[in-house]
Amino acid sequence: MTQPTPTIPAPTPKTIPPPSRALLALLLAGLATLGPFSIDTYLPAFPNIEQTLRADLVEVQQTLTAYMLAFAGMILWHGALSDAFGRRNLILLSLAVFAIGSLGCASAHSIEYLWAFRVMQGVSAGAGVVIGRAIIRDLYADAAAARLLSLVTMIFSIAPALAPILGGWIVKHTDWRTIFLTLFGYTVLLLFFCYKRLPETLPQDRRTPFNPSFLAGSYVQIFKSPAFQLKAGALAFNFAGLFLYVAAAPVFITKHLGLGEDQFAWQFVPAVAGIFLGALLANRFAGRVSIPVMMALGYVLMIGAGAANVVYHFYFPPAIPWSVAPLFFYTLGMSMTAPVLTLLIMDLFPAIRGTVASCQSFTQTMLGAAVAGLVAPFLVHSVLWLALGQLAFALIALGLWLGSRYYHYQHMPPDASVNAWESME
Repeated sequence: MTQPTPTIPAPTPKTIPPPSRALLALLLAGLATLGPFSIDTYLPAFPNIEQTLRADLVEVQQTLTAYMLAFAGMILWHGALSDAFGRRNLILLSLAVFAIGSLGCASAHSIEYLWAFRVMQGVSAGAGVVIGRAIIRDLYADAAAARLLSLVTMIFSIAPALAPILGGWIVKHTDWRTIFLTLFGYTVLLLFFCYKRLPETLPQDRRTPFNPSFLAGSYVQIFKSPAFQLKAGALAFNFAGLFLYVAAAPVFITKHLGLGEDQFAWQFVPAVAGIFLGALLANRFAGRVSIPVMMALGYVLMIGAGAANVVYHFYFPPAIPWSVAPLFFYTLGMSMTAPVLTLLIMDLFPAIRGTVASCQSFTQTMLGAAVAGLVAPFLVHSVLWLALGQLAFALIALGLWLGSRYYHYQHMPPDASVNAWESME
């Protein structure tokens, strides 16, 4: 299948030449990894932070909450700002802010200062993933966009596996401050390469006004849309089934499984292997397998993994590898469905895709914050409860997806210019 030509203006002395598909995927995946690196890398360092800053576990846990709330609050603005001022400028500015926040975290001498600089990281970390999705949709359409998004996911999926392993190794050999210094160095490299190679993909004539009335109208239009709520809800609940285990990792790994702070790979490697393989399958299936079939396969894997997890822990105590194996199959299904849902969501409002990407990420992040702050602490005392929670999230997501399909065929007849891909049977 012939790839569509990216719609970037032809290179001039003042423009950056369009990058190859592989280079663009590398840059966007690098930007997307800031989120998991910000969360997963420092999870093994919680005890070290408690000791160094003379804080208790709840105060250290609040550094994650502060980050998540700031991330969710600002993620609503990244897309709207990029729709008004361009993709490239917002990414460069966000990287600079994240680098300063990382350096501040490394130098924090009290838990209150760590909270403050985690907020700075949170307000800037989401720009890459939100604007990256908009960039993909600026340049490519339908199956081609799905393939590029799945390629980004494949590269990005290395981060959640590498992050806790790297964090545990760093804490074992140095201390938690080195984690944030490493994040600082990584962000500076990203800033350099994005400045040199990331082009602007939203021309001036396609930008939208940045004013309160226009933004308010856009947000109301998006959040009032049943199609958006159903599709974004399905994507968010899919992710919640994984994030439940991410938030519970310090207890799940060290207390339930009896492993050390440098053995987080037992949980994260199977999960990330599933993400990688699911993204690979999504890449291969895009344009060849119908959306209903791909989504059905994904939900069979997620619900099957959740059910198997519940059955095992109903009869047996937590043990390696049986307690972590279902995560592979859950994330395999989750990763197969994610590119489809993401692109269908953004195609609901083609003129304000950046704002739509922000709203979708906000929905997912707010649910993730609720899982981290409310659901995980309640369920973490039992591995069976965690398994039941994951299964419940997958079933809710399936219900929302089926509801979105019903709504589409009842209220949104296929339009060849926008919904042809969604209607592919």
